[in-house]
Order: sequence, then C-alpha cells, then structure tokens
Amino acid sequence: MKHRNLVSVFVLLSVLLGMAFAAPAQAAPGHVCQTFHTVERGENLFRIALRYGTTMAELQSLNAIQNPNLIYAGQVLCVKTGASGGTTYVVQPGDWLAKIARRFGVNTWVLAQVNNLVNPNLIYVGQVLTIPDVTIQ
Repeated sequence: MKHRNLVSVFVLLSVLLGMAFAAPAQAAPGHVCQTFHTVERGENLFRIALRYGTTMAELQSLNAIQNPNLIYAGQVLCVKTGASGGTTYVVQPGDWLAKIARRFGVNTWVLAQVNNLVNPNLIYVGQVLTIPDVTIQ
C-alpha cells in the first residue's frame, strides 16, 4: 500500500512539474504570437476560440493541439499571431541565444519563438535565425 501511494505522489509531482516548466505556446514559423491566453479551470477550446474571435481549428493549428478535448488549466495558448518580418543572423562560435537577443535588442523568448526553438539553449554554429523587426517585451 505504501509503495502504491509513493508511486501516485511521484506521478502527480511529475505532472505538476511538467506543467510548471512547460514552454510557452509556439506560433507558426515566421510568426510571433501577439496574444496569449492561460487556460483557466473549466474552460474549453471552443469557448476560448469564441472569446478571441477565432476557430477551434485555428487554435489547434497555432498550438499543435492534437486533441481539442485535452487542454488543462494553466496551459498557455497562442490565440493571435502576426508576421515577424525582420532580418536573418547566422549563429557564430561562442554565440548563445540571450547574447544574440541582447545584440539586436530583442526579448530572448520572442527570438526563440520566432525561430520555433523548443529549447533556447540548443542553437548551433551556422544556424540561421530570424531576427524580428519589432521588439516585443
């Protein structure tokens, strides 16, 4: 019985930690998420779509949601995007994302989002990054 309770606690903690450290929603390539929505208890994708004047299909596409019935409280969704525009930059030896963001006056998370970087700590020499024209802080 103790083992079973311990396993249940471990699973619950894993889920909670996964939610706490989940990355913000990703927009489509070449787009920056302009408006985010944090899912509240009892909300569903249909109601969120109505609230922002969009469709469930659009929200599913923007957020790579396979099953529209599987969203959870605390989940951050992208509900509106815009074209990023901007220039490109080729990653050089010794570069890291925050350094590049600071160089161009762009928020690090925005830079990661524009370039669809799931892990902003994983960039490589020779990688071409899009630097957005507009800084979003």
